Amino acid sequence: MPASPLHTGQTRPAPASRQLSRPLVAGIVTALVGFTSSFAVVLAGLRAVGATQEQAASGLLALTLTFGVGVLWLSWHSRLPVTLAWSTPGAALLAGAGVPDGGWPAAVGAFLVAGVLIALTGLIPALGKLMAKIPTALAQAMLAGVLLSLCLAPFKALGTAPLLVAPVILCWLVMMKLAPRWSVPAALLVALAVIGIYIVANGVGIPTSRLLPELQWTTPAFTLSSVAGVALPLFIVTMASQNIPGVAVLKSFGYTVPWRQSMLVTGAGTALGAPFGGHAINLAALSATLAAGEEAGEDRGRRWIAAFTSGLAYLVLAGFSAALVTVVAAAPPGLLEAVAGLALLGTLASAIASALAIAEERIGASVTFLIAASGLSFAGIGAAFWALAAGILVRWVLKTRESLAPRTKTGPV
Repeated sequence: MPASPLHTGQTRPAPASRQLSRPLVAGIVTALVGFTSSFAVVLAGLRAVGATQEQAASGLLALTLTFGVGVLWLSWHSRLPVTLAWSTPGAALLAGAGVPDGGWPAAVGAFLVAGVLIALTGLIPALGKLMAKIPTALAQAMLAGVLLSLCLAPFKALGTAPLLVAPVILCWLVMMKLAPRWSVPAALLVALAVIGIYIVANGVGIPTSRLLPELQWTTPAFTLSSVAGVALPLFIVTMASQNIPGVAVLKSFGYTVPWRQSMLVTGAGTALGAPFGGHAINLAALSATLAAGEEAGEDRGRRWIAAFTSGLAYLVLAGFSAALVTVVAAAPPGLLEAVAGLALLGTLASAIASALAIAEERIGASVTFLIAASGLSFAGIGAAFWALAAGILVRWVLKTRESLAPRTKTGPV
């Protein structure tokens, strides 16, 4: 009679129900955290480039639908825990860019161009190599400069509406101590409670016709300034701050991302969602750890189920997008921006650390950061483009100077 696992020292395998339930739960948590932790940033970005409330709601819906379907396709065909998300850094970039020449249609055209560029990265290896030549320090410095104004919002709002904003910040701080992953979703819940109290106390009306999700078409317009000032920075930020880290996250868990397919799916999804207001979708980075890590079960070969489940959950959450936008639109000024700023504090800290990590890159990175944070606009092109251009120029000048400087001998005379 064979010995039982208890006598041989082997671990008894987990019941089949538990093996299935863990990836299912992990997938639902992935979707909840991914959606609630940054949807405020997306709304702030879309409104900043000219979207109306209805167009912003359509954009949120389009983004959630496209990357939800993309997750289903990629995880099913690859049998890997590949998850997607909207470009949170890209939305932050939009929040600081302002309305481009040509208004909202020009912004939509820029989204479409960014999607085409992402897809081409999967089709043309040389484009991916060109992206890799952009110094990481400068890309991260540009992102940090763009994020600065949004991350200042909670503290500016604290000075103008302390009774409304203080509970949100306090909740975020407590949850950062107890359960960091849930800090922003918890702060969002408190913000929604504050909004509810504000609506009741002030008798603000909520139009029921805006509670149902609806896609709104916007015919794209293409201008040189929107392509240079919105599309190119959006493409660079999405690649450098989302797609490349997303590959690294899955690699840390032993998975190889199907790069070509992922870029084609996210590029096509971005292009398809653009006329409805979606700015960009990409590989998930932070939320990817929930579907690819041990939270999704011990069996690494079944963790793709967590990703697939998150795709289904995103499609469900898409149905609530319009209601969320409608409720948030009734919020007192500054409250939505405060939640968005709290959601981006971690990203800001990481971007600054990466930008200043190499001593030789700090001057160029600092120039890039300051110009991006300044909000400079020239020839109709926003600060993000000029920040990166100036950073590259400064870096080239300093590198040239260093290469021409006489070298001192360090060996024996």
